Amino acid sequence: MTSDLALVTALRSGDQGAMAALYDRFSSIVYAVALRVLHDTGAAEDVLQDIFMQLWRNPGAFDASRGNMASWLAVIARNRAIDALRRRRPQDDIENVIVSVEPDLASEADRSRAMEKIRGALQGMPPPQRSALEMAYFEGLTHSEIAEKTGEPLGTVKTRIRTGLISLRKVLAA
Repeated sequence: MTSDLALVTALRSGDQGAMAALYDRFSSIVYAVALRVLHDTGAAEDVLQDIFMQLWRNPGAFDASRGNMASWLAVIARNRAIDALRRRRPQDDIENVIVSVEPDLASEADRSRAMEKIRGALQGMPPPQRSALEMAYFEGLTHSEIAEKTGEPLGTVKTRIRTGLISLRKVLAA
């Protein structure tokens, strides 16, 4: 399997095959993150398309020294989904539509193993730390919104989230 860095390097040369490989490898992660925040399949698909168009236009934005491609895309998806959520007007909400997608079994197996590791790590965290992470990444709340919702100081919320992310990174690296 070609490495992510090799694909990004090829993408910088305008290689459409590299773009297709990156899309096949990471589109389900981007879509899942966006859908989790937005609860709207159409809006999640828009975020997915927007992110991969940005990657095609500016592959140099990815810096391998700062992390891996999956994490980078997941963070961008989360941030774009939160932006879309904030732009959304109440009358724009629509019922979710179920979309059937043929799964890539190898990617599904890898993702399933990673999700089991993440679930285990989350279950082992202290409840306030786990709750802060869940509010930030699954509900799309900002640190300030979490502090307001929980009544905790902003610094405490930031520390809990940072410590939780470090724990998750260690689990995924193992």
